[in-house]
Amino acid sequence: MIPAAFEYVAPSTVDEAVQALAAAGEDAKVLGGGQSLLPVLRMRLAAPTTIVDLGKVEEMRGIREDGDALVIGAMTTHYEVDRSSLIAEHARLIGAATATVADAQVRHRGTFGGALAHADPAGDLLAPALALDAQMVIAGPNGRRTVSAADFFVDFFTTALDDGEILVEVRVPKLTGWGAHYEKFNRVAQAWSIVAVGAAVRVDGDTIAEARVGLTNMASTPVRATAVEQALVGQPATAEAIRSAAEHAADGTSPGSDSNADAEYRQHLARVLTGRAVAAAAAR
Repeated sequence: MIPAAFEYVAPSTVDEAVQALAAAGEDAKVLGGGQSLLPVLRMRLAAPTTIVDLGKVEEMRGIREDGDALVIGAMTTHYEVDRSSLIAEHARLIGAATATVADAQVRHRGTFGGALAHADPAGDLLAPALALDAQMVIAGPNGRRTVSAADFFVDFFTTALDDGEILVEVRVPKLTGWGAHYEKFNRVAQAWSIVAVGAAVRVDGDTIAEARVGLTNMASTPVRATAVEQALVGQPATAEAIRSAAEHAADGTSPGSDSNADAEYRQHLARVLTGRAVAAAAAR
C-alpha cells in the first residue's frame, strides 16, 4: 500500500527537530531508522500529518566515553553498535543483544534509540538497557531531562516521552571486565523473541560478585530479574548454583499468551534461558 500524504521535515540539529515537532502538533511522527515506522505507514496503521526525519542530525550519532559511562547517540545504527570497540570493552551485553536484532539489512538502517523509543516488549534492546541501568537523555520544548530505563518503559509501545520530545542519547554505565550473554528463543531465525534473557556478571575468583539480568517479552515492559540477581551474588559460579538462582527468573512476571507460547511456557523458558545466559556470561 501507499502511505497517506504527509509533510516531510528534515532538521539538522536537535533544537530544529524539537521546533519542527512543536510546529507540527500532536499528529507528527519522528523517523529514526524507519524499520518500525515505515511498515506501519505503508499499511496505513498510522497517518501522521508530519514526519520529522532525524537522519541529518549528526549530534545524535556515534558512541563516546564520558567518565564512567558510555554515551550512545540515539541515531547510531545497530551495525555501528555491534562493531564498536567501546561497546565490546565496556557494555558487552548491549553488543550481544544488538547482534541478534533482525538481519544485516535492518541492522544497517535501524537505530539504537529508535528501537528503545518504539518500546516493543519483544524488542531485544529494552531488557539489556534496563539491566544495565541505562539513562535516557530526552530533549523537548522545556529543555533536556534524563530518565532512568526503569521509568522510561511505561507499557506496550509506550514510553515516558511526552509529545514534542525526542530521545537524544543513552548513557550506559561502564561494566568493564564483566562477562555478558544474550540468550534468545524464537521460532525462526531473525524473528522477534518469544522470550530472551540478557545477563551481565562480574566474577571475582570463583564467586559471582555482581549480576544484572533482564528479561525480554515477559510483560508489557522489559523486566529486571532482581530475585535472580540477589540469589547469584556471593554464590560460586557453578552450574548448580546458577541453576538454583535461575529458578527465580519468572518470579513476579506476567507474560501474555499468544500463538507462539502461553504464559506458563514463557515462564518455563525464562528459567531455562536465564540459566544458560548467566552460565555463559560467568564463563566469559
